[in-house]
Amino acid sequence: MAHFLVFSLVKYRKTIVCDILRYNTSMDKIIKSISANGHFRAFALDATETVFEAQSLHDSMASSTIALGRTLIAAQILGALEKGDAKITVKVIGDGPMGPILAVSDASGTVKGYVKNPDLDYRRTSTGEILIGEFIGNGQLIVIKDMGLRTPYTGQVDLISAEIGEDLAWYFLQSEQTPSSVGIHVSIKEGSDQVADASAFLLQALPEASEAEILAMEKQIKNMPALASLSVDEILPALYGNIDYKVLEESEIRYKCDCSRERFAEGLKSLGSAELTSMIEEDGGAEVVCQFCNTKYEFSEKDLNDLILNQSEF
Repeated sequence: MAHFLVFSLVKYRKTIVCDILRYNTSMDKIIKSISANGHFRAFALDATETVFEAQSLHDSMASSTIALGRTLIAAQILGALEKGDAKITVKVIGDGPMGPILAVSDASGTVKGYVKNPDLDYRRTSTGEILIGEFIGNGQLIVIKDMGLRTPYTGQVDLISAEIGEDLAWYFLQSEQTPSSVGIHVSIKEGSDQVADASAFLLQALPEASEAEILAMEKQIKNMPALASLSVDEILPALYGNIDYKVLEESEIRYKCDCSRERFAEGLKSLGSAELTSMIEEDGGAEVVCQFCNTKYEFSEKDLNDLILNQSEF
């Protein structure tokens, strides 16, 4: 059944500079579904505000924004497959100038992330297509699932395109033995670095699916309209075609950083008194910047001394 991977859809790997000048102010959402016979499951996501917020926080340029946005959505898809307090970390580690990309999500739809180099903006002169894969380069997609057990699960696959959607489909097949198709679309407003829209789908064949059903679904997806042309409510009908399905759940997804002064204070404390003393002597304090939202936290000389003495609460 490995051929099912092939419809992770080359046509969705192209990112076009979008001329949509509006911004969707509705809340992002994910719609979860299952086919009536229980042989397939599919998710549809609108992640426009998620990626818009990430771009705003990181002040990223077009290529970096799309790479980060796709990784954030990949993490949201993985999180949506989990329950409870599970935490999912997705790392895209390539040898290109993009540098590492990291996203952390949970089962409730919350995600945060960053890209090492937020300042890439490369486009084909002839078409205006924003380039992604060649600037991520060769490397690995790493997925870490923390279920609250003693040892988190880690799965890793080589990047096969560095376009993220196809790589996530490859991960599902190789690491979880689940034939899958993934489409992830992020577009940028023409003449700016702002996000125009972002959407995605996941479709997976469940164990009961026959080879004939998988082939039929493969054909259906190859012939469906481009993801960029569909609203989130149109994605599932386009995926299933004539196959009956039912919606299981519709819920909000969002970009949200959970950093706090207290958390960074604990991090500083863990450095030990020698390192904190060095900060006091050299800089008279410390400034800590959250890599997920760029919030700055200032710690004065007194703050650091209090941490050394373990007397202050933050």
